[in-house]
Amino acid sequence: MVQGFEVGGVPFNPDGWGPPDCTLNNVPYAPFSRSEKLGRIADWTRTFNNPSRSKNPSDAVFDFSNDESFLGNTDDDSTFRLVDGKPPPRPKFGPRWRFQQQKQLPHRRDEEVEAKKREAEKERARRDRHYNSNRSNVHMPRREAAVCKSSVDIQPEWNMLDQIPFSAFSKLSLTVPEPEDLLFCGALETYDRTVDRITPKNERRLERWFKNRNFSKATITTSDDPVIRRLANEDKATVFATDTILSTLMCAPRSVYSWDIVVTRVGNKLFFDKRDGSPLDLPSVHETSQEPLPDAKDDINSAYSLSFEAAYINQNFSRQVLVRDGNKVTLEEPNPFANEGEEAASVAYRYRRWRLDNEVSLVARCEVQSVMEVNNQRSFLTLNALNEFDPKYSGVDWRQKLETQRGAVLANELKNNANKLAKWTAQALLAGADMMKLGYVSRVHPRDPFNHVILAVNGYKPKEFSSQINLNQASMWGIVKSIVDLFMKLKEGKYVLVKDPSKPQVRIYEVPQDAFENDYVEEPLPEDEQAQPPTEDGNGAEPNVAATDVEDTEVEAFVLAHLPGIL
Repeated sequence: MVQGFEVGGVPFNPDGWGPPDCTLNNVPYAPFSRSEKLGRIADWTRTFNNPSRSKNPSDAVFDFSNDESFLGNTDDDSTFRLVDGKPPPRPKFGPRWRFQQQKQLPHRRDEEVEAKKREAEKERARRDRHYNSNRSNVHMPRREAAVCKSSVDIQPEWNMLDQIPFSAFSKLSLTVPEPEDLLFCGALETYDRTVDRITPKNERRLERWFKNRNFSKATITTSDDPVIRRLANEDKATVFATDTILSTLMCAPRSVYSWDIVVTRVGNKLFFDKRDGSPLDLPSVHETSQEPLPDAKDDINSAYSLSFEAAYINQNFSRQVLVRDGNKVTLEEPNPFANEGEEAASVAYRYRRWRLDNEVSLVARCEVQSVMEVNNQRSFLTLNALNEFDPKYSGVDWRQKLETQRGAVLANELKNNANKLAKWTAQALLAGADMMKLGYVSRVHPRDPFNHVILAVNGYKPKEFSSQINLNQASMWGIVKSIVDLFMKLKEGKYVLVKDPSKPQVRIYEVPQDAFENDYVEEPLPEDEQAQPPTEDGNGAEPNVAATDVEDTEVEAFVLAHLPGIL
């Protein structure tokens, strides 16, 4: 049976809106402010299980003081904490700003610490992404640095006399007067100016000149040079060397790989020689780079293989950029190293003398490779080539950057090949060259070390270029003078100056007179053990070098014939 529901009377308020003023009788009510917690007002669904409570149903729905299920229990009021929603105060820049800051609540400081940690993690992740994007071979494990070996085996009977750290060379300085030309031998061909217009878009294939003419550079050491022997007999100087040996000494603080120079004192004369099989015959590649090269000799990108490739490139490049019309500029004397009936290479040997002090003078054999007319005056040139073997190692793709960012390419080469470029510059300064030409030669394919293309050729004045690479001539001559004075104090005999393979220092050893004879020369490796490029089938992405280039054996035969004892 449905009971009726009676609606009470609604009082009328004649003074305004809302109910008239009255008091709540028998209704529990607790006043609250906006800063206090809000709990339940009434719960009509819960059951009354506490016998200690009042039996009045009207009180039960409003009374939560003894209800343990109610989260708003007064016992938990001590854990309640008001969240401050105000923004942090802006810094008041002034002398007393840090003393006027108000203290922040503890939880506010914790949030700021956590926020700073999250920002630091984001910044660290961003730097890691940037580093990995600039690194070459990101998905490959980083190679360990190759263990450098000494350029010459130190024999147990050798006596070490002294070791000189490179830091001792930093403060040396010597100003020498202009050199005196004693002899000018050989013949020079004219430089072809059209090669200056080569760009990566119209690249030019590097030709192999040794196939029909013998264009090998003379690797005759100082004491075997007939002209130097004649000058020594005439007492023209007290110290004799070549530009290759002098440039190695002058740029020694920039070197990383090991090298050695044989020094012989006969009476009051010094002869600086390179031994057979010396690394001075081959230009280094990637010597000062941070990315280590493979250590295995059979790898086409190892330092061992790249040195031969660089020598091969420089031999052919220095011939291809000349005008091949048969006209040569003949100098005072013929080439002292040319055989009868053999067409000599375009090279001039300039024998020059420098006065180091009142008693010591130095004669050096310097080389220039070409000549050209500039403003009706004869200008001598040196020709060298930088070689790109794999953009993943250098980090810069020459075919993309040479045309628009040639300066960036040169800066990258100065970082990876600082010693080689400094030695080329020193040789140009010693020879009195008016211009040094640098070619940019790259592989046709990164896995093909026998076929190359010329991408660009740049010209630089040696004095200006030396200042750009921070090569000080006074410091260079200071190093040479200190080494000469050191050996002049020793007794007559044979010595070896060796660059330490792992430390920036050189050592001086006293060796027997019969050292570095044939017994000390390493035998060349068999032809089938030479470094060969890997090949794949015709369906692969990489070309089959052995099938496409039948002249690869000629390259090896050239290296073995003209650079004996190096392998």
